[in-house]
Amino acid sequence: MKKNMGTLDRIVRVILAVIFIALAVMKGGAWWILGALGVVFILTSIVGFCPLYVPLGIKTTSEA
Repeated sequence: MKKNMGTLDRIVRVILAVIFIALAVMKGGAWWILGALGVVFILTSIVGFCPLYVPLGIKTTSEA
């Protein structure tokens, strides 16, 4: 599994994940969907690979 996420992409995802999880915890109800998305964002940021990018042909990494 080759990394397809750049540093900026990963940072933005972590920031959004924290916001989404905080909203899910504070508001409850159907907001848990955003919380789940936040968890996915954190996991993909840690790994550096987004499976959705593959079929879309997206890479945010810099090719060295």
